Amino acid sequence: MKISELSDHTGVSTRSIRYYEKKRLIKPSRTDNGYRVYEEQDIERVKAIQLFLDIGLKTDEIQPVIACGAIEPMDGDWNCADTAITLYEEQLLKTRQQMEQLENAQRHLKELIEFWRTVKDRQKRSHEQ
Repeated sequence: MKISELSDHTGVSTRSIRYYEKKRLIKPSRTDNGYRVYEEQDIERVKAIQLFLDIGLKTDEIQPVIACGAIEPMDGDWNCADTAITLYEEQLLKTRQQMEQLENAQRHLKELIEFWRTVKDRQKRSHEQ
């Protein structure tokens, strides 16, 4: 299949697909005239890349796991387990830290809203008197 067809099947832009190729996340074959040719398994690979990006991984972090062939727990070489576990544990730690930061931001925003509501109420009462 051509790059435009892969894009249609995955919902990922052709520009992103070319970028994934540049980062060695996918490896299409080439025709004699240089056109990229993708296989059916590239659809799942691109979808997996999107999933990895959605959970906050960077393409450079994804590459070792993809190169190992371990896209999903039931897929690939079991020798990839250490690489995958390390990657996912690091991302889980980052995610937890981000959640803590967001909870702190939420708490602070609630305090600011309450402060400004109090100020507004005081102003309203002073104008009524």
